Amino acid sequence: MPSTNQSITVNQSVEKVWDTISNFHDMSWCPNVVTSCVPEGDAGGGEVGAKRVLNAAFHETLIEVNADDHVIRYSIDDGPPPVSSVDVSNYVGEIKLSAADGGATLVEWSSSWESSSEAAVEFCQGIYVALLGDMANTLK
Repeated sequence: MPSTNQSITVNQSVEKVWDTISNFHDMSWCPNVVTSCVPEGDAGGGEVGAKRVLNAAFHETLIEVNADDHVIRYSIDDGPPPVSSVDVSNYVGEIKLSAADGGATLVEWSSSWESSSEAAVEFCQGIYVALLGDMANTLK
């Protein structure tokens, strides 16, 4: 099962980072990567089942939001190759926050999926590095 895992330390509290990223329908913290985030359906951005379309290409669903453990899990239901529904299945991404030294926050972003190809690994790593970098810049 292919997977990727990226992390960054952000110089803000876990609560501040959580408040910034916990709304599934608000991606304003990564303006250099996500140019549009369109909610779909009736579920709110903090509700399991919330859906969004990022950059008119990535269709995602919130499958877990755990404020106590500061964890968000979501699926990519479809997207461009190499993460399209033809290329991968059972794609699950996870963002987990934990306290780091000096009041900072360790942000870990991981994902795994089923595929006969490894092409999505490099693709996803690049996106996660860019998203985490944007997050760190936004939360300076």
